[in-house]
Amino acid sequence: MSEHRVLIFAPLGRDGPLAQRALQGAGLEAEVCAGMDDLVAAMAAGAGAVVITGQALLLRGGASFATALQQQPPWSDLPVIVFGGGDETTFRLTGNLTLLDRPVRMRTLLSAVRAALRARKRQYQVRDLLEELEQSVRDRDQFLAMLGHELRNPLAAILVSSELLDRKAGDGFASERGVIKRQVRNLTRLVDDLLDVSRVTRGKIAIRKEPVDLHDLLQRVSLEFSEAARLHGVDLYVLPAAPVIISGDPLRLEQIIANLLSNAVKYTNPGGRITVGLEAEGDEAVLRVKDTGVGISAEMLPRVFDLFLQAPGAIDRAQGGMGIGLTLVQRLTALHSGKVEARSEGLGKGSEFVVRLPLSSREAGRATDATAPLASAPGLRLLLVEDNPDAREILKLALQEMGHEVAVCGDGSVAIERAVRDRPDAMLVDLGLPGCDGFEVARAVRGSLGTKIRLVAVTGYGQ
Repeated sequence: MSEHRVLIFAPLGRDGPLAQRALQGAGLEAEVCAGMDDLVAAMAAGAGAVVITGQALLLRGGASFATALQQQPPWSDLPVIVFGGGDETTFRLTGNLTLLDRPVRMRTLLSAVRAALRARKRQYQVRDLLEELEQSVRDRDQFLAMLGHELRNPLAAILVSSELLDRKAGDGFASERGVIKRQVRNLTRLVDDLLDVSRVTRGKIAIRKEPVDLHDLLQRVSLEFSEAARLHGVDLYVLPAAPVIISGDPLRLEQIIANLLSNAVKYTNPGGRITVGLEAEGDEAVLRVKDTGVGISAEMLPRVFDLFLQAPGAIDRAQGGMGIGLTLVQRLTALHSGKVEARSEGLGKGSEFVVRLPLSSREAGRATDATAPLASAPGLRLLLVEDNPDAREILKLALQEMGHEVAVCGDGSVAIERAVRDRPDAMLVDLGLPGCDGFEVARAVRGSLGTKIRLVAVTGYGQ
């Protein structure tokens, strides 16, 4: 069925057959619809234009025609050609309309239909381009998910190995081990941010809100960045603040603060200063991160939250980043019904980022997790299911260091058999197992053992 066909609905008189004959005689595909419901159904299947009489718009069912036009996808604006005679208000409701007064000459009709089909062809071109772009985005997201998985496995192994070395090596090579841990965390944060930007863009991030004290969160995150600031030769000063309670997702709020601090450290030269303030203003919590760094030009300021944007020359900087952190800040803030603003008086004059989030009730209290972390209960019997040998071995060592008895397995099917046979206290299962993946393992184990066993997902995927 051609999406370039012309649909005709003229229930009274001979307008329908005459119009169809004229259009077909000119080499155009034309189809007469018997009723309004038939017309609406044919439009849904695809059409290049609609030819309809004004009287038909006033018949019963005309509202369904108007609704079909209003519910078109964003790229679509189906051309409608109306033979005169009808209510002017009805005409205005139909959208992309061409009105032909009676008597209608066939030459005029053909000219109007050809113009409508040319316009429709351009709409189809826009649709095809959008579909190509959407497919490109899907391909990119799939690539990023695989990239995240491939990067996270070795990063996790390196980080856990460095922490095990801390316990065994004493003061030996402490500086070098510190460098390894800091850089692994930096790489992990970059991977997480890149994947999160992709998820936010697709609307795949769910905000799990609970009462959060931004003051406590800010203190914890700023403490993590104090060492990076010191090594960069920058003073990081957090102004004293009272508790500020909001309703938000602690993980995503931490990302907002961390990205703002990371950005400030990157773009503040040695000897500079970063000042962080938090206060309640009216019904908003206001977070300010101000630095004495390189500043932002007037030209760049309106675009500072654009994805992958880099200031001129930033690519030459050792810590230039990828231009995703501020994009993530803006989008995560919006998901919390807040807003973020960038301020700067120009290059060399520093910058300030102000985040405003709606306050929660002071009596909301603090949410607590009733489930104790697995690592806090030594002596558990664990089954670790991981196909990557390095990740499997290093996780096994880390869990054993915590006092757990750990059995390992690299195959999903074998893991199911061992779980049913040995009945461990908990299983840590890699979701990306080849063959029988982690989801299948979880379903099979739940089906056999019910809730008697705790299942913990281990994954490097970012989807």
